[in-house]
Formats: sequence, C-alpha cells, structure tokens
Amino acid sequence: MAEFSLPANSIVKKGKRFDAPAGAKRTRKFEIYRWSPDEGENPRTDTYEIDLDKCGPMVLDALIKIKSDSDPSLTFRRSCREGICGSCAMNIDGTNTLACLKPIDEVKGTVKIYPLPHMPVVKDLVPDMTNFYAQYSSIKPWLQAESPPPPDAERLQSEEERDKLDGLYECILCACCSTSCPSYWWNSDRYLGPAVLLQAYRWIADSRDEATGERLDDLEDPFRLYRCHTIMNCSRTCPKGLNPAKAIAEIKKLMVERR
Repeated sequence: MAEFSLPANSIVKKGKRFDAPAGAKRTRKFEIYRWSPDEGENPRTDTYEIDLDKCGPMVLDALIKIKSDSDPSLTFRRSCREGICGSCAMNIDGTNTLACLKPIDEVKGTVKIYPLPHMPVVKDLVPDMTNFYAQYSSIKPWLQAESPPPPDAERLQSEEERDKLDGLYECILCACCSTSCPSYWWNSDRYLGPAVLLQAYRWIADSRDEATGERLDDLEDPFRLYRCHTIMNCSRTCPKGLNPAKAIAEIKKLMVERR
C-alpha cells in the first residue's frame, strides 16, 4: 500500500462550498470526501450545489459535471459508465455501489459521497486497490488444465455445466462487496474477502478446470476462507445483484465433502 495513503475514516472536517449558478431552479447538494497527499492536511468534505436540469440522471454524471464546471481538482475513477468496468465504485448515501448505476433521484436530501470504506486513499474518491488485486492474483484466476484440448476445437461444456457459472462470471471486481464486509475490514491482510472468494469459486465450478484440488488446498486456511462469518453485507450491496455469500458457502461445502 502507498505510504502516503490516509484511511477514509480519518477525522473529516467541513470544507469549501460551491453554489449552483444563478437562476438554477432544480438544484441538489453533493457532499464529497476530499483528501490529497500533496496538501498535508486532514480530510474534509466539500459541498457542491448543481443544476439538475443541466446534468445527467446518475451520480457519476454529477461528479463529471462538478469536475468539469466547478472544481477540476476533484479526483475519481470512471470508465465505461455502463456498470461493466467497476471503476466508479464508491460509497454513496451510506452504501457501496457504482456511481454510474446510482440515480440521483434515489437519494433523499444531500448526496453524500465517500471512497470505498476501510481502504487506503490515494486521493479523494480513489482507493488504493493494490492489496485487493494482489489477493485476486493469488487465486490464479485462469483456466488450469493438464490434458490437451481437443484438436481443432475448444474445451466444450454442456448447458448444465455452463449454467453453474451464472452468478459468478458477471463479477466486475468493483470491490463493493469486500469493502462492506467487517471481516475484511479487520483482516484484509489475510482474509481474501467476498469478491476474491467468489472469483475463486468461479474457477472451482468450471468443468473445464482441472485444478480443483489445488485450489481448495490453497483456500484451506483459518483466515483466507474461514474468516467469513456470513454477515451477508456482501450480497446486499453488490451492484450486479450477485451473491458472494452463496459462493463462499459452496466452497466451505466442498471442503467438508473432501474430508
């Protein structure tokens, strides 16, 4: 993790205020977490008032408008704007979600936006994902097979085998689930967390993969897997409607069956 990182839950004070343009009739306030390693100061929340009649319907639209029209120093990640890349994951109105999929109208009152909780902050709404991606890499997220593929053909699956991957392959690694998990907050150095464990099960459940035993061996650890206490925050917050808790339960079931 970057040495300059400051946790998102540090003492936060009120900061600057940016009013809506004169004549704006339909406005909304956005209270946004701000912190920069270059400033050497504690975090703050700046308040921006925007004209909704000149802004798109999603929270990401508002962030882009704020950065474009009011404060170019505001920093956040975004890419696809379609809920596919996971870049704009953040805490909006107290819930981890994707800014591109969160309608402004779903939030009552001031829209409060913070970075994903309990992760080091690079700047403003940008969390340091170094540890998260390292954990993802540790589960070897690729097909492992010793037997050669059929000549001039792909490794085929039946419809039933393919159906087992539904609810798993759709994960976009936004980290909304992992950063909503108290077990991950306190043990992220050793516990893999909901997102990575769901990804691990995606390969365990794949009929084409031939490394199930090795994958389960790697997860047989008091922390890597069993730090999950089925709190269910992960499944409640997933912006793609996936169920990481179920995937973790399936891994635990396989662990019991192999003994």
